[in-house]
Amino acid sequence: VQLQASGGGLVQAGGSLRLSCAASGRTFSSYAMGWFRQAPGKEREFVAAISWSGGRIDYADSVKGRFTISRDNAKNTVYLQMNSLKPEDTAVYYCAADRLNIVTRSEWRYNYWGQGTQVTVSS
Repeated sequence: VQLQASGGGLVQAGGSLRLSCAASGRTFSSYAMGWFRQAPGKEREFVAAISWSGGRIDYADSVKGRFTISRDNAKNTVYLQMNSLKPEDTAVYYCAADRLNIVTRSEWRYNYWGQGTQVTVSS
């Protein structure tokens, strides 16, 4: 599976962005998908994850109520809608796939990673 993240950019605080992660491979629909982010000088951290069916979803407390993860298995794509963005959301955002369909915050469980897309939120 190859993952390609896109949709990052520069936005003012309070604004919105939608990230996309397009996956290659016929087995995408059976994988759980996650979003992680890494700010400068910080460890990579969990943002959100979704099961293959969309029936199980998890969010980091820092984004709950502002971000929404979703997926379209027909398009092999997972999305991250980010609203009410804050300067502290500034980071490189990565999508990842877990072939065991485990919705988890543990990045070591994810088998495939995209290249990352930069999100910058100005104050």
